[in-house]
Amino acid sequence: MPEVLNPAKAKATSKISPEFPKETWMLWYETMLRIRRFEERTLMMYSQQKIRGFCHVYIGQEAIAAGMVSAIKKEDALVTAYRQHGNAISRGIPTKLCMAELFGKETGVVKGKGGSMHFFSKEHRFFGGNGIVGAQIPIGTGIAFAEKYKETGNICVTMFGDGAARQGALYESFNMAMSWNLPILYIVENNGYAMGTSVERTSNVSNLYKIGSAFDMPSESVDGMNPESVHIGISKAAQHIRSGKGPYFLEIKTYRYRGHSVSDPGNYRSKEEVEQYKAIDPLIVTESKILKNRIATQAELDQLNERIKIEIDEAVEFAENSDFPSASSLYDDNYVESNYPYIRD
Repeated sequence: MPEVLNPAKAKATSKISPEFPKETWMLWYETMLRIRRFEERTLMMYSQQKIRGFCHVYIGQEAIAAGMVSAIKKEDALVTAYRQHGNAISRGIPTKLCMAELFGKETGVVKGKGGSMHFFSKEHRFFGGNGIVGAQIPIGTGIAFAEKYKETGNICVTMFGDGAARQGALYESFNMAMSWNLPILYIVENNGYAMGTSVERTSNVSNLYKIGSAFDMPSESVDGMNPESVHIGISKAAQHIRSGKGPYFLEIKTYRYRGHSVSDPGNYRSKEEVEQYKAIDPLIVTESKILKNRIATQAELDQLNERIKIEIDEAVEFAENSDFPSASSLYDDNYVESNYPYIRD
C-alpha cells in the first residue's frame, strides 16, 4: 500500500475546530457533494457513449477543491492538470457548461473544443485543464510572474499530480519562482499513483514535499481527505505568499477511488486498499461531522442533496439539447489581436 495516507491512523473523528462557522462547513460539504454527483453522472454518461475520449474523474479528491474555495480569493489564478472537473466547478464554472463541454457541445465552457481535459475560463480565473503531464507547472509560473509584474496582489495556485513531480519542468519552474520571488503556490495532489505506478517505484523520495527543500522553498504535507486541514494548509501558504515572502509548496495527500481514467480498471491496487481509504471518504466523514456537531440537520442536508441532484439533471439535459459546434467554427478562437506596442503587423 502506498504511504499517501495511513487510513488506519486517519480514522474518521467527529471532532471539529470551533473556529469555522456553519457557513464554511456547509460550503465545504456543498462543494464536495456537487463535484461527487457531477463526476458520478459523468461516468454514467460516458458508459452511454454521450462523452468520448479521455476522461479522468475527481472522485475521492473533492476535499482539496473544497478546502481551497475558502482559503483563496476569487481573483487568484488557478491552473491544474487533466483531472480538473472538480477544480473547475469549485471555481464557480456552472455545471451545465462543464457537462456541455464533456458532451463536445458548442454551449460548453470552451465551446466544445476542449473536452474533459481542457476547461478554461478567464472570467473564473481558471486556466486549465492541461493534457500534457506537467505542462501547467511552467504555465502557472508564468501567470505568477504576470501577477507580480502587474502588482495585482493575486497569487497563482499551480496544481499537478505525483507523476508530474518527476518532470524536469518542475525543477526549472521552482528555481525561477524562488529566484524571482514569485507569488505562486505549488500543490502536488499526491494520490499515490502516477497512472498505475506507485510513488515508491519512481523515486526514493516518497514524501514529495521534501523536493522543495532543494530550493529553500517552504514546504509542508497536508491531509487531503479533510477540507478543514486543506483550508488551514492553503491559508497559511497563501498568507506567506501575499506577504511578499515568495513561493510555497504543499504536498496534499489524497486518494482516488476510481482508476486513473475511465479505461483503467485499477488492477494494480487491491480491493482491500481501496476499501480502507473509502473508510475516510471526505464527503461521508464531513457529513457525519456536520450532523454529530449539530452544524446542520438531516433535513437541511437532504434538501441540499435534492437541489444538487436537480442541478446535475438540468446540466445533463442542457448538454443533451445543445448543438455540436459547426464545421466553420474550427477556424474561430485560434488567434487573438493584441494592442501591445511591440507587436508589429
